[in-house]
Amino acid sequence: MVWDAWGVPAGHTPLPEQIRGLLGQVFGVSGEPAIRRDEGDVPLRPPVLSADRRAGLARVVGEQHLSTAHIARLRHAGGKSTLDLLRRRAIGPQDAPDAVVYPADHAQVADVLAYCSEQGIAVVPFGGGTSVVGGLDPVRGRFETVIALDLRRLDALLDCDPVSGTATFGAGVTGPRAEELLAAHGLSLGHFPQSFEFASIGGFAATRSSGQASAGYGRFDDMVQRLRVATPAGTVELGRAPASAAGPDLRELFVGSEGSLGVITEVTVRVHPVPETTDHMAWSFPDFAAGAAALRAVVQAGAAPTVLRLSDEAETGLNLARSKDVGGAPVSGCLAVTTFEGSAAHVAARSAEAADLLRAAGGTELGPDPARAWEHGRFAAPYLRDALLDAGVLCETLETATTWNRLAELKTQVTTALTESLTAQGTPALVMGHISHTYPTGASLYFTVVAKLLDDPITQWLTAKQAAGDAIAAAGATITHHHAVGADHRRWLPDEIGELGVRVLRAVKHEIDPAGILNPGTLLP
Repeated sequence: MVWDAWGVPAGHTPLPEQIRGLLGQVFGVSGEPAIRRDEGDVPLRPPVLSADRRAGLARVVGEQHLSTAHIARLRHAGGKSTLDLLRRRAIGPQDAPDAVVYPADHAQVADVLAYCSEQGIAVVPFGGGTSVVGGLDPVRGRFETVIALDLRRLDALLDCDPVSGTATFGAGVTGPRAEELLAAHGLSLGHFPQSFEFASIGGFAATRSSGQASAGYGRFDDMVQRLRVATPAGTVELGRAPASAAGPDLRELFVGSEGSLGVITEVTVRVHPVPETTDHMAWSFPDFAAGAAALRAVVQAGAAPTVLRLSDEAETGLNLARSKDVGGAPVSGCLAVTTFEGSAAHVAARSAEAADLLRAAGGTELGPDPARAWEHGRFAAPYLRDALLDAGVLCETLETATTWNRLAELKTQVTTALTESLTAQGTPALVMGHISHTYPTGASLYFTVVAKLLDDPITQWLTAKQAAGDAIAAAGATITHHHAVGADHRRWLPDEIGELGVRVLRAVKHEIDPAGILNPGTLLP
C-alpha cells in the first residue's frame, strides 16, 4: 500500500464535483486536494540498531531479509487509521521501527523472538499493515530498539483437507491470495472484511476480524481450528479436534491477542465449497428501528443470509450509490442489503424464507441492483476517506456491539457524544451508521463520522473518540466489535473485562513474554 493513505495509487481518484460542492456548503472547504509529499522527503527518527544487534538478527533471517532502508521503515511506521495518516503527513521527524525483519518460516520467527527477548529489543508483528486502532505503532517504551517483524514470506497454503473442510495457511497469506489458493481446490474461506484486499490471515486471527459475510460464515475466530504460535518462551500449538473439553480453550488467548502474547505463524481454518450461486436483494424500511427489528426477526428465525446489512437514514441518504432511483422507485428511509450463497436449492429456499420475514416486518423490495452496487464498491470506502482527508475533511470510523434491546439507545448515545464533542470544538458533524454483523442476541453498530479538519486534527479526533468510547462503556457495550483494541481502545479494556481480567492477561504475558518485548503499548493498559 501507499505510505500515507489506504490501498494502491490506482484506487485514489479525485472527489466528484457534487461532493466538492457539498463540502463547501456544509464545511466551508474548497474540496481541492492537498499537495502530498514524496515518501523520500519524509524525515524519520534515526535508527537505533547497533552493529552487533544487526548482525545477530541477520544471522537468523539472512542479511538480505533485514532492512534499515528509509522506505522500508516508513512503510512499517503504523497502520491506516485517520490518526495514523495524520501523523504520517505531519511536519517533523516520524517515529518508525529501527529495522524491518522478514523471517521465512516459523523457526525463524521463534529464533528472532528468542534473540530479541535476550537482547531487549521490542518487536511489532506486521501482517498486511491495515490496523485502524494503533496496533502497529512502533512503540519502544523502555526499549532502546524496536523492529517490525514482517510476515509476508510466510505466504503458503500448507495443507488443504477437503474431507474435513479445513485449510492451513502461513500467517502472511493475504485475503485475495487465500481465495486464489483455495479456488484451485474448489473451495473458499468466505472472509471479506473491508481490509480484505491487503490484510493477512495472521492478522485476521490476531485481531478477531469479522468479514462482511459473517451472517453466513461467522467471524474469523469462528473459523479458526488450529494455531501455531511463536513466543519468546517457546512454541504453542493448539487445536487438535473440532471441539474439546480439555480445559479452557487456549486458542482464545492468542486469537485477538494482537501480537502482544505471541506471533501467530500458521492458522488452520474452516473452508467451504465455492458457492454454486449467489442471490442479491435490497430492501427499504421506513426507519432504522423498523429495519433493525426486521434483521432481528430474520436472524432469530435462523434464516440469516450470507450478508445482512442495514444503513441508517443518514448513510442511506448521503451515499450517492444508494440514493439514486432504483427501478423507478426512490430509495428512502433505510436501505438493507442481503446476499445468499450456496446451492441453487439452498439459496432459493433461504432467500424465500428471509423475504417473507422482511416483508412481514415492513420491508419493501428494491430488487438486486442496490445490493450488487454495494458489493461492487464494498472495498472502496477507505479511498473516499483519504480523498476527504486530502480536501480538509475529517472522516473516521468506530464500531461497537450490544444486545438487541439496547441497540437503539446505544446508537443514540454514541451519535450524541460524537456530535456534541465535535460541535463544541467548532465544527458541525455528520454521524452515519449501519448494522454490519448480526447475532441471535444482538448486533454491531458501525459509525462513520465526517467533520471539518481543525488546526489540531489529532486532538480533535482524540477528544471526540474519548467521548464516544466513554458513551460505549457507560452503555455496557463492547469497546470494539472487530477493529481490535490496539493502542486506541486499551484505556477502556478494564471497563470491559475488569481489573482482575487485566491482571490475568498480564500474568499470561509475563509467563510467555517475560521481557515484555511483544508489541509494547498494544492491548494491555
